[in-house]
Amino acid sequence: MLETFATLADTLVDDYDVVDLLQTLVDSCRDVLHVTAAGILLANEGGDLELVASTSEASKLVEAIQLAAQAGPCIECFRAGTAISVPDIHDVPSAWRAFQKSALDQGFVAIESVPMRLRETTIGTLNLLSAVPGPPSAYDMTAAQAFADVATIGILHERTARRSEVLSQQLQTALSSRVIIEQAKGVVSFTSGVPIDDAFHLIRTYARNHGLPLSDVAARLVRRELRIDSPSR
Repeated sequence: MLETFATLADTLVDDYDVVDLLQTLVDSCRDVLHVTAAGILLANEGGDLELVASTSEASKLVEAIQLAAQAGPCIECFRAGTAISVPDIHDVPSAWRAFQKSALDQGFVAIESVPMRLRETTIGTLNLLSAVPGPPSAYDMTAAQAFADVATIGILHERTARRSEVLSQQLQTALSSRVIIEQAKGVVSFTSGVPIDDAFHLIRTYARNHGLPLSDVAARLVRRELRIDSPSR
């Protein structure tokens, strides 16, 4: 746990990459909090939630359904600003049926949604999906909220969040960067003949090995200024 917080703290340096910070967070949640997958939704300028980081394509599918239907634990968590626990996805309100079907189809049977909130401002949600039913331990939920708080502080950085328009710009930058990264994943998946998850790993590894922002590497890939091949090729 301490190593995770140290890693997140190290990410918060000058000119840090917001998307890389959030990806580090969801990866850490999956590895430390005994969940199957994790994802982060952030509110765009219009107040609608968009997926910014996730540990797998499966978790992305579940959250995409929530966004399309505008119904599910992540939406409720964001609107209420409080954690929403679903220890058994088989037992959800009728309005969440689209979410339920998508989650079960992907092998998820439980979800915890934790608000990313600073004081009265909720900017998104951290969502933990599990293939095992039942609520998490109180220890894990405390840690999850702490992780969410670190991510929120990272986005609402003191240097860049003194005015509301700067906050909106920071959030929009993260969302726009994610679009480019999704395109870059498709490029690398096609050119290297690897699955989407492996393509993202290659992009992120290249960015870290060369000391470059993840979004910059993605943009170069999309513009065909850079090619990343699988080590096996």
